[in-house]
Amino acid sequence: METVSGIQMVAGLIVAVILLVFLVLKTKIHAFLALIIAASVAGIIGGMAPGAVADSITAGFGNTLASIGIVIGLGVMIGRILEVSGAAETLAYSLIKLVGKKKEEWAMAVAGFIISIPIFVDSAFVILNPLVKALSRKTGKSVIALGVSLAVGLVITHSLVPPTPGPLGVAGIFGVDMGLMIALGLMFGIPIIIAGVLYAKWLGTKIHQIPDDSEDGFVRPDTKASYQEFLGLVDERSKELPSLTRSLLPIFLPIIFIFLNTTLTALELTDGYYGILIFLGKPIIAVTIGVIVAIYALAGHLSRSETLGRMEEGIQSAGIILLVTGGGGALGNVLRESGAGDFIAGKIADLPLPAVLIPFFVATVVRLVQGSGTVAMVTAASISAPILAQLDVNMALAAQAAAMGSMIFSYFNDSLFWVVNRMLGIKEVKEQIMVWSVPTTIAWFVSLICLLVANMFV
Repeated sequence: METVSGIQMVAGLIVAVILLVFLVLKTKIHAFLALIIAASVAGIIGGMAPGAVADSITAGFGNTLASIGIVIGLGVMIGRILEVSGAAETLAYSLIKLVGKKKEEWAMAVAGFIISIPIFVDSAFVILNPLVKALSRKTGKSVIALGVSLAVGLVITHSLVPPTPGPLGVAGIFGVDMGLMIALGLMFGIPIIIAGVLYAKWLGTKIHQIPDDSEDGFVRPDTKASYQEFLGLVDERSKELPSLTRSLLPIFLPIIFIFLNTTLTALELTDGYYGILIFLGKPIIAVTIGVIVAIYALAGHLSRSETLGRMEEGIQSAGIILLVTGGGGALGNVLRESGAGDFIAGKIADLPLPAVLIPFFVATVVRLVQGSGTVAMVTAASISAPILAQLDVNMALAAQAAAMGSMIFSYFNDSLFWVVNRMLGIKEVKEQIMVWSVPTTIAWFVSLICLLVANMFV
């Protein structure tokens, strides 16, 4: 009877995942609705009473958003203010001046790495693309090398570091401390960004393209222009933008508070002033402080109504992310309560496969099928968290595994694929794949190596 029950639970999971993929790919059903339908199917086929399935969906949705919903809303407010105030550009220009000449690719990658923490990756690339073109014109370097370096830096923190909604949702589903999730994401991002920039520099020698005033907007000169200084360009533009200190505060102040919370809690220092610091480091409080700092440090030149309007624009963009994240939590809760997680965990425990790779490869498959990195990592977390809860695995590492697995081979079903290629003037399919599908796959592969190495020590 136990075997029959186990087969029924697994059948519910398999049918639900197949249905989820079909609905997202082949129908007009939205990803959120598809997650709720998949959760319902998983529960009913898995042997749960219909009423219990509905209750489990409601509880899973609510519990997931209870931990991260407010942070997502506050995070997009900060991102929108950074966009409209020019603070994102300030960070990029400052890094260019810091690294010096002939290292613009590294500067753009690091700028993307920092800026994508609070700003959605598509928006951040659009904001900084004029800087990429200006640098290419001024220095004679290929716009491809500069643009791909920027995009690689952006996609890493977008995929791995809260308060970006995807990794934030994954941390909530796995129950991982936010400060630890941030620290691991930043640590894993270093080798990934190095590999990405080295590829971008090589690609720039293969596709040497410079912006110009022609109809296409780009030209491929037969001979490469000699390198020119760019610091005059940087100094001129920097005068129109907010200072570096003001631009950094809304990003780093919440991160510092969250790290303090994590450290003090781990050391069990919770009394007196330590208790106040722990309160300030709670993600909801820390990101609220970041929003307030952004308003008064960066939006001082805007009227009250315009400031509120900009923040509300960010909130509107967060709505669907909240729904998809909550839907993923609903699916995960159904799998938990149906017993499918317990049954599969028992079987997996007997396999030689490292358990931490389960969320990594689930995210990989979902990303390849439907294109959205956020949906991929949230789905992977929802499916694997109930399974891994029964195994001896580091949940923080598993959460990062779900996030890292979502970076594989971005192509036609990913909006960022089109944003990067269109803005860099790439039209041929083969070159489009070289420009963005290959770098994301390199990031995925380096992530896999880092994950396996880390799993040996934790």
